[in-house]
Amino acid sequence: MLTYIIEDDKVMGELFSRYLKGISDTKIFRDAISAINNISEDKPDLILLDILLTGPDGFTFLNEIVSYEDTAKIPVVIVSSLKLKAEKLEEYNVSRILNKETMMPEDVKKIAKEILAKSESSEGKNE
Repeated sequence: MLTYIIEDDKVMGELFSRYLKGISDTKIFRDAISAINNISEDKPDLILLDILLTGPDGFTFLNEIVSYEDTAKIPVVIVSSLKLKAEKLEEYNVSRILNKETMMPEDVKKIAKEILAKSESSEGKNE
């Protein structure tokens, strides 16, 4: 399993990676362009995405990945201090939204485990 962490705050990116240790391998990207450029090489099973990024923002990233059939279904968890509504982001395959100001490390672990387990079980059905 592979999780992309797209977070321009280096400390937050490293923390998310630590939270996922033992659950998923991680690749940290500090901007949307780097993640987009790498996504065709090794498609992640989950994406943790900050919206307020340096350069193109998280919405730009979401628009890009949903425009391709092979990346459109990758589950996304938005981790942001913005107040966002999940219903408005369903078309981007956003599974959950975590608020950086109120989330706990356990929230990241729990949600990632849940989404990756669903992903793994649906892959098993397709084989």
